[in-house]
Amino acid sequence: MDRSHLRNILLIALGGILLFLPFLGSVHLFDWDEINFAECAREMLVTKNYSQVQINFQPFWEKPPLFIWMQALSMNVFGVNEFAARLPNAICGIITLLVIYSIGRKLFSEKFGLLWTLVYAGSFLSFFYFKSGIIDPWFNLFIFLGVHYAIIHTNNPVGRSGAVSALLSGAFIGLSVLTKGPVGLLIFGLTAGVFALMKRFKGLTQFRYLLLFTLSFLVFGFGWFLVEILKGNVAIVKEFLEYQVRLFNTKDSGHGGFLLYHFVILLGGCFPASVFFLQSHRRSESDTPYQKHFKRWMLVLFWVVLILFTIVKTKIVHYSSMCWFPLTFLSAYSIHKLIAGEFNMKKWVWYTGITLTLVLGLVFTLIPFIDVIKPYLINSGLIGDKFAVKNLEADGNWMGFEWIPGLLFLVGSVFIFIKLYGRPKVKMIPLLFGLSLFAAFSVSALIVPKVELYSQGAAIDFYQSLKGKDVYLETSGFKSYAYLFYAEKRPEQNTPEMMAFAKQLGEREAKEGIHDPHISFARYCVIYMSDADTIRKDAYMAAKFMDAENLLQTRPKYKKLYEKNGFVFVKREADIK
Repeated sequence: MDRSHLRNILLIALGGILLFLPFLGSVHLFDWDEINFAECAREMLVTKNYSQVQINFQPFWEKPPLFIWMQALSMNVFGVNEFAARLPNAICGIITLLVIYSIGRKLFSEKFGLLWTLVYAGSFLSFFYFKSGIIDPWFNLFIFLGVHYAIIHTNNPVGRSGAVSALLSGAFIGLSVLTKGPVGLLIFGLTAGVFALMKRFKGLTQFRYLLLFTLSFLVFGFGWFLVEILKGNVAIVKEFLEYQVRLFNTKDSGHGGFLLYHFVILLGGCFPASVFFLQSHRRSESDTPYQKHFKRWMLVLFWVVLILFTIVKTKIVHYSSMCWFPLTFLSAYSIHKLIAGEFNMKKWVWYTGITLTLVLGLVFTLIPFIDVIKPYLINSGLIGDKFAVKNLEADGNWMGFEWIPGLLFLVGSVFIFIKLYGRPKVKMIPLLFGLSLFAAFSVSALIVPKVELYSQGAAIDFYQSLKGKDVYLETSGFKSYAYLFYAEKRPEQNTPEMMAFAKQLGEREAKEGIHDPHISFARYCVIYMSDADTIRKDAYMAAKFMDAENLLQTRPKYKKLYEKNGFVFVKREADIK
């Protein structure tokens, strides 16, 4: 390893640490996904059951355990908190940047490797991604590594290198399945299938290497499933597979969206990489055969993922996050060709870039003034969601200078785009990504903690006030995992009476064909807390203000404690103490 390569690795690792670790635990985890997975990890620690994933101390069949294991390990070391829940993804971010640099360096040059690293880190969504506690960073990294070794394999599917690349590709795709589920294999299979079709299935691999890939995939991807089946937990595996199918066919509650949702998310959320990606499809005669081979795979991967999750009815930002690897590569490729003078910046691309700059820059600059303009927003009737309007009643505790990074980003980015017009000074493009990285870091440190106060701050405060108390606590009328994590619920709080009631109601619903074990259990708890003739513990519930009136009218044993920022908190006194 030469000195410049070693220096770059150390600089990237240090940069990743400085980018992703600061302020990692400064904001509460966000409902649903972040708290969902962190709570699963917490319950592993509480129950000492590391074999099964649980939520509310009931089997949770939506996700396999690999990422939950990472979080549980982190919590064992750093305690049950936001930092520990997000640390695995910060580590993933550092590894991802090193992987991108290494692949880019071998594919083109050290400068290209550094450029791709900057493009990936400096795009808005990818930066926030590694400061979160969701599953997708590791899931996508495993898929990308599986695709990477498939690229190597299909470029030279012979001899020892063919065997090694097939084994590694299968192992990483298997790990993706163990992280999030069969969709990892689906993405890889569709990508490989489309690429094979383009190549007319010629010279891609040999049958023995397909067997090696399959064996490696099964060992890493289905080992845990096999263990659970052998332990007699067939029902959990069955529910898990049925959920994966249902996810594609139905819209998850609260996560719908319009058809071109992910196109818009990638265009705005992956700025500024998305701007240069727009003209990356052009061919370059100076590319080597392997560079063309790699680029073709990246194009296929991008469009397969984008089309796949456009078809899926559930629309969530991170569903299309696998696109970020090929998108940032193709963006870096386009910039590389612009700097080399092989590509020219099209005017329509420039107009797209300046428009996105103005929109995003104004948003970052104006958000800190939300407390100033919210009276007009509340009274204007422009916001149709009554709950969101109530959320705005929160005090953001703005300090008065949070708008400055947004303005610097806006002015600096507009200046760079002006320089890129006509006869562009393309060597300024990396500076644009440096500015966006500065803006993203500033937003995560200064703005995100304030926004969280509006969205869920009142509810989190209520749950934390009940931490360590032997009471019943649930939400009524909305789905949440926050009360479990922030009140630190214990398994014994699911009392025998409640469990017997849930079992009885579940059996009745199962006969009627409407039983959903995961969603139903929380609902059973609410019904028990409300309708049981006698309860042995005080019962607390959080509800949205528009549901609270009906709750108090239909269940007179509950008394309103207080209302804050759209949430209403109620209590039923225990009948027997």
